[in-house]
Amino acid sequence: MHILIVDDEVPVATMLAEAIAQQGHEATVAYRGAEALALWGLRRPDAVLLDLRMPGMSGLDLLRAIRAADPDLPVAVITGHASLEEREAAQRLGVEDVIEKPFGLNHLGDALADLAFQKSGKRAEVCRQALATSRSRKAAADGTTARR
Repeated sequence: MHILIVDDEVPVATMLAEAIAQQGHEATVAYRGAEALALWGLRRPDAVLLDLRMPGMSGLDLLRAIRAADPDLPVAVITGHASLEEREAAQRLGVEDVIEKPFGLNHLGDALADLAFQKSGKRAEVCRQALATSRSRKAAADGTTARR
């Protein structure tokens, strides 16, 4: 899984990238929201780990841009300073998890597993819907009832 890490704290972003690599995933790091959008344009990630409080473009603004481009992309928030209102706004925008800084690597591992599950689960649902649509169309063309 390719994970985009967006955090302005270089040591945190580096540690996250190393931990993600140790778990067999690929990580790309951006230290600012605008940089994340540029990287996004080059290669879409399978999931995003996003800090809410960053200079320039906030994490919430970046999350809104992500949701506009890909409403189903799994996103987890990593934060140490976000207000309750910011966390609630992120949750309304559909984040999968809110990870408090400082965090343990076990929590990170659990969050990565959840993101991978969300990504695969959403892909599986799309496949099920496509299969159901295909069966319905075939049944309509054949004049029969579609079976599951």
